Amino acid sequence: MVISIASGKGGTGKTTVATNLALSLNKSIQFLDCDVEEPDAHIFLKPKIESKKTVSIPVPHVDEAKCNLCGKCAQVCAYNAIAVVNPIRRSKNEIGVGKENSPIPETKPHKELKGKVLIFPELCHGCGGCKLLCPEKAISEVDKDIGVIESGESKAIQFIHGKLNIGEVLSPSLIRAVKEHINPTRTVIIDVPPGTSCPVIEAIKGSDYCILVTEPTPFGLNDLILAIEVLKKLDIPFGVVINRADIGDEKVKQYCQNYKIPVLMHIPFDKEIAIAYSKGIPIVEVKPKYIQEFGKLFEKIVN
Repeated sequence: MVISIASGKGGTGKTTVATNLALSLNKSIQFLDCDVEEPDAHIFLKPKIESKKTVSIPVPHVDEAKCNLCGKCAQVCAYNAIAVVNPIRRSKNEIGVGKENSPIPETKPHKELKGKVLIFPELCHGCGGCKLLCPEKAISEVDKDIGVIESGESKAIQFIHGKLNIGEVLSPSLIRAVKEHINPTRTVIIDVPPGTSCPVIEAIKGSDYCILVTEPTPFGLNDLILAIEVLKKLDIPFGVVINRADIGDEKVKQYCQNYKIPVLMHIPFDKEIAIAYSKGIPIVEVKPKYIQEFGKLFEKIVN
């Protein structure tokens, strides 16, 4: 069973729920921290890292001796990672030059200017379309490192997390690489990035169930609604955990009641929990009664 822990916004307690759930289950657990831009589950689980693997994506490299500046690569790139400066002029019938929204304008190159293909690796998604469709076979691919995956053990929990390199933006590629390590023989818990953007969708995809962690505030409700809409589109069952449940207002509870969304657990605002959190200590270590509470949470999901 794959359970993802998500939230519409950061700071709601998503990692708190994910790590304490993993520590509370007397089962064979695998924990994947897919919040690769800023992973922090290791602070609480304290795994012994045993292996490290570099993750890369293929980016294009142009052989200028073969390239005839036809512009096909720029035309097929959906992410604008390739630009052809001063391309050759071709007929309208060949590529639609001069038509509205054409990728190549109908201009004649200046005689003294040389054409060039510019590659923007930061925008490249590594799809390989430019290499596949280059008529001159002038494009090859080179690996670009985007991050690392570290694996280890923590109290019999199989732990894996990704760390995106500073300055990189393609976190979904690293998240996919982390999820390739899913062990179907274990109960898998995935710590998802905050928000509702592409990294979140990549991390949640394929889950059997998703726990949405929120807080009883106007911001919490607004972003919870956005996250719920994403899960409805993905057709993934979900329930809500309300953290710091005794502060704020009742609108989150009312919303869940109105739309028959199961509230799986309430976690109160507790100074002792907050102090332990600031020291990297899980709730279940300072308040063992929560082991049973998180066990009940898991039973609700299974049922």
